[in-house]
Amino acid sequence: MNFLLVNDDGIRAEGIFELAQALADHGTLFLCAPDRQQSGKSHSITLTDTIEVYEADFPGAERAWHVNGTPADCTKIGLQMAEKYGVQIDIVFSGINKGSNLGMDTLYSGTVGAAMEAALQGVRAVAVSVNGHDCTNFDAACHLAIQCIPKVMEMEPGYVININCPDLPREEIKGVRYATLGPSYFVDGFVLQDGNQYKLEGSIPDYSHLGEGVDVGANTLGYATVTPIQPDLTAWNEMKRVSNWGLKLD
Repeated sequence: MNFLLVNDDGIRAEGIFELAQALADHGTLFLCAPDRQQSGKSHSITLTDTIEVYEADFPGAERAWHVNGTPADCTKIGLQMAEKYGVQIDIVFSGINKGSNLGMDTLYSGTVGAAMEAALQGVRAVAVSVNGHDCTNFDAACHLAIQCIPKVMEMEPGYVININCPDLPREEIKGVRYATLGPSYFVDGFVLQDGNQYKLEGSIPDYSHLGEGVDVGANTLGYATVTPIQPDLTAWNEMKRVSNWGLKLD
């Protein structure tokens, strides 16, 4: 089994180190990560600038590279590099991210963006996050990621399995819930700091009322969540309505 591990927190982040050690026991690991923090980059790729790619030594990885690009860049380059060495990647893992990727906030996530790039490339993908920007508990996230390997291999490519764990020891997490995406996890906005400088600030509402079937609710209630997501943004429920609009160019 061949894995590519990417992230958005950067190659020196604790989360990618923890997941690399877990994955290395279950297959051959290739790693490609940003050389700096790239959170919130979503699915952006570098179009007009050149990207610098450097080989790196990384514990547990057969080969590793750091890139001065976005998380999605890392997926594209990592897959290309593996192919260069005659290796077909079976699953791309993205993470472990410090901070959740729940609800509609997945649209901003570099962690999810990197996994989505794998899905677009026809490669199975898993995004893994822990709900805490200063989180210290990675064991549960690693445990679920490893359990997913045979399950994900049974799926058709083109989807992302999005895993989110509370920042708790594994034995303190109540269980796993297979949940839909909820509303945006953070309620935020740009706040004036000084002069013309604004900074994004926000808070997390209590989502427990949404229950265990919605990712933001389940995570708030102390459950890890697993959500299948896909790149297709088509609003299928509205297609029939829109197709009857009768718009014309004459």
